[in-house]
Amino acid sequence: MRLNWTTRIALGAGILAAAGMLAVSARSAESAATVYKQKCAGCHGADGKADTPAGKAMKVPSFAESKGKSDSELADIIEKGKGRMPKYGASMKPDEIKEMVAYIRTLAK
Repeated sequence: MRLNWTTRIALGAGILAAAGMLAVSARSAESAATVYKQKCAGCHGADGKADTPAGKAMKVPSFAESKGKSDSELADIIEKGKGRMPKYGASMKPDEIKEMVAYIRTLAK
């Protein structure tokens, strides 16, 4: 099957766009993992089970317990804080909070 040059260009552009989105998605997940390790793992644990001295002392729930919460509820907790958890709305952009929620969902499995 022969493709004309406009079809080839359109296919090439589509492939490049898809590759770019995958690269951005991978970078976002990597960034969220880095921020999680810096700001969250001390209490929530590297695996999200809250099996750390600080997590146990403050009775931090594991992320497995967060499965019943919506993404917007988790984003709200990250933004505004809850209990002893500090608020991160001033230091994280809305897109970063969304990425963090997605990362947390991977730990809840």
